[in-house]
Amino acid sequence: MVGMFFLASCAQDCLIRIWRVFAKPAFSPESLEEDTIKLKEDFFMVKTKDCCTSFAVTLETVLAGHENLVYGVHWQPPFLKDGIIQQPMCLLSASMDKTMILWSPDEESGVWLEQVRVGEVGGNTLGFYGCQMSPDGSMILAHAFHGALHLWCQDPSKEDEWCPTVVISGHFNSVQDLGWDPEGEFIVSVSSDQTTRLFAPWRRADQNQVTWHEISRPQIHGYDMQCFAMVGRFQFVSGADEKVLRVFSAPRNFVENFSNISGLPLEKLLACSEGADLPEGASIPALGLSNKAVFQSDRSAQTPEDDGQFSSVSAQYSESYFQPVVLTEPPPEDHLLQNTLWPEVQKLYGHGYEMFCVASNRAKTVVASACKASKPEHAAILLWSTSSWKQLHSLSLHSLTVTQMAFSPDSRFLLAVSRDRTWSLWSQKDETLSDTEPCFTLYAHTDKNTSVHSRIIWSCDWSPDSTYFITGSRDKKVIIWGNCDSSENAAENDEVAIRPRSSVLDVGEAATAVSFAPVLSPDQSYILAVGLEGGKIILFKWKPSGDTSAGTDWLHCGELDTFQCHALAIKRLCWRPRVGRAGHGDDSGNSAWLQLASAGADHCMKIFNVNRLAL
Repeated sequence: MVGMFFLASCAQDCLIRIWRVFAKPAFSPESLEEDTIKLKEDFFMVKTKDCCTSFAVTLETVLAGHENLVYGVHWQPPFLKDGIIQQPMCLLSASMDKTMILWSPDEESGVWLEQVRVGEVGGNTLGFYGCQMSPDGSMILAHAFHGALHLWCQDPSKEDEWCPTVVISGHFNSVQDLGWDPEGEFIVSVSSDQTTRLFAPWRRADQNQVTWHEISRPQIHGYDMQCFAMVGRFQFVSGADEKVLRVFSAPRNFVENFSNISGLPLEKLLACSEGADLPEGASIPALGLSNKAVFQSDRSAQTPEDDGQFSSVSAQYSESYFQPVVLTEPPPEDHLLQNTLWPEVQKLYGHGYEMFCVASNRAKTVVASACKASKPEHAAILLWSTSSWKQLHSLSLHSLTVTQMAFSPDSRFLLAVSRDRTWSLWSQKDETLSDTEPCFTLYAHTDKNTSVHSRIIWSCDWSPDSTYFITGSRDKKVIIWGNCDSSENAAENDEVAIRPRSSVLDVGEAATAVSFAPVLSPDQSYILAVGLEGGKIILFKWKPSGDTSAGTDWLHCGELDTFQCHALAIKRLCWRPRVGRAGHGDDSGNSAWLQLASAGADHCMKIFNVNRLAL
């Protein structure tokens, strides 16, 4: 009918209404017959310069099928067929009941009926807030309260079947910290959205293209996440806005699925993770924050033997909602929420305030942690043994929060930078006995008189040869310090004067993240990345020189494209620990490529490919 269209509306009464709007001649009461039964029509006029058109609105149908608030409706877009634009009568709706429904009128009766219903079961999500449909009607997409996308595709061979499909995902709040695994095969990030997420490259068997996807969500917490450090190939420690550090280990189901998705040999991965004692997976108990390990015996004992007989009220509800799944592609959102958790193996108590930063040495034997502090007694660095998870030492020097820590690549030194505008360097004593726990003593530090920085020091990192370290501050200064190896013969209890070895680099904005590349450039210069408060990432090369007054030791290699950088402050920069690109099979030492991962306050985690030969 020319001059007619349909309008769909949804509301918090769980109902969807479809309205028919059509052009109508001028309304005259005499034209109505008293015995005629018809739907109520509301009229309105549209006036233009040349004419005045009357329109009528009537209720076509009411669709009832959702059990909670309906927040989104979307008509299937029109498409061109045989030179004619066609508009399918198909409507998609999304609701807070975690479902989407496809509606269309019956061909014979014209009554609107539910054709397809898709959604998710379980998890701690709040439902869907909007939906979209592809022009051909074969794909439907929903977005949830927590920013997750849910994509379903129609099975070409079976029109009535819809399957969840791989879709992009990521954090929905500031990404606070990230790190590569020791082999550089995946990245783990933590965010203020209270989750820890693991991203890995997916290389399809029939394609050469490598794409990154979230393949696990090891931790779904009740506090905003703040810091993270890997302590093994498949083990990490994380801290949140609480006084406790938590240690997590990968379950067997993750290792198997990671092997399937990445193409790495399963036997090699299990050898790195003590495969014989691995649990199947993990689940979060009701009203709990700790991921509980789920073993094969736990799953077999879940179902009562007597049909319908329960020993207690609590036995009616499953303790574990984990179900092992065999994945050959990245999992959809419902699996990420429920079946990819890692079991928590240890809690570390000792800090008096919320966690702020954590670091581990390359040997994965020691973990250092620090919390928020406004007094010297709370600003101490705590050292933990990864073998016993006992506290080893408390290193007291700073008066305010330690903002970041870094162990040297040779594990001999621990560097800490603080809100009090100073840094401290701690050295590990030589172990004379094999069973002696590591012991750290103060090696060097700056104070208000010797510190070059005049504002909070946000970030620090070590050169790959453990000779120099770099600091970046809110005062826009980036400085390289050393030489740490030249003073190794100092007396055991004497502090060493570590001085700036570079000219002061002014980057124009507050430097919130710094990182050394794991290898040198062809001209034997160090490659560095500096992240700024405005979201920019700048690459530099630096080579030690005798005269730093001229400022010629720094070489500006370029800035990453504005459209590729972050929109807000860079929280962390981290180079892949080896050359090459993850998933591309170019990990040989001759590869020209490096990979740089960045975390930003704009909710994004990005990975950049950098050609070191072109710098």
